[in-house]
Amino acid sequence: MNPYILATLLFSLGLGTTITFASSHWLLAWMGLEINTLAILPLMAQQHHPRAVEATTKYFLTQATAAATLLFASTTNAWLTGQWDILQMSHPLTTTIVILALSLKVGLAPLHTWLPEVLQGLDLTTGLILSTWQKLAPFALLLQIQPTNPFIMIMLGVSSTLVGGWGGLNQTQLRKILAYSSTAHLGWMILVLQFSPSLTLLTLLTYLIMTSSTFLVFKLNKSTSINMLATSWAKAPALTTLTPLILLSLGGLPPLTGFMPKWLILQELTKQDLAPIATLAALTALLSLYFYLRLTYAMTLTISPNNVTGTTPWRLPTSQLTLPLATLTMATISLLPLTPTMLALLTP
Repeated sequence: MNPYILATLLFSLGLGTTITFASSHWLLAWMGLEINTLAILPLMAQQHHPRAVEATTKYFLTQATAAATLLFASTTNAWLTGQWDILQMSHPLTTTIVILALSLKVGLAPLHTWLPEVLQGLDLTTGLILSTWQKLAPFALLLQIQPTNPFIMIMLGVSSTLVGGWGGLNQTQLRKILAYSSTAHLGWMILVLQFSPSLTLLTLLTYLIMTSSTFLVFKLNKSTSINMLATSWAKAPALTTLTPLILLSLGGLPPLTGFMPKWLILQELTKQDLAPIATLAALTALLSLYFYLRLTYAMTLTISPNNVTGTTPWRLPTSQLTLPLATLTMATISLLPLTPTMLALLTP
């Protein structure tokens, strides 16, 4: 892709998200979401491959549906209450429709079915943008909405953690596994959103760090399926040693960074007299942990069934940037001791 066009598209991505962040009016927020969607479509279709075009079409239709639903809900709210302000969503019907529209945008269960299919058709770089940056604008809106019925948020959260765990169990494609992982992590965020928005922000931040490092590891190894992970030792031995820690951090295993948000969310849910929900969420984390362990096993304890010459590719100097991967890997593995500091920064 022409670098000028690429720069324009990336600028538009940033602009759309910034507009949504800065808006207090529903029409302006909707416009930011639309700019965001339109900017990423050419990036998704740049491969000129039937799977990429199919994924782009699915993404466009899904996002257009969610945006139309959001516009309908905000217009209905203005008609019923006379308010266009995002913070003034007071009618239960419009609040519920907006929450469902934003859930469709980010891929929360049961509105998640587009996410694995779309992510599977993209290259790992665009998939990384879709899994991280594209979640920011809808989450900024979700954080500003005060749900009149807390039950819907809890149901969305529990179903997302369940579906994210079950759905990834029988997958062999890494991008689909990461899509289900994304749904499960978003479920944890939605569970605690109405009780502690600052904790949701902390969870979103750690999710962005961990998912980015995972995508960059797979991109460096050029791995798209579990079988392709078996050649990792020959390509990058040091990185292959650290990757299990990244995957286990995604699963939420102590003493890694990914344990921090899960621990704090379970604590908050218990404080809110939701011990059964906290127990269910903790059990669904075990489902996710299983397929992360599966990836770990495939990457570190199996060898590719090739002949001897095929298992050792030429170790030419990589042209990819490794500093972002190194920084994110360290953050993914070792941020747990900073938990008190982060809590102090996030607590108003």
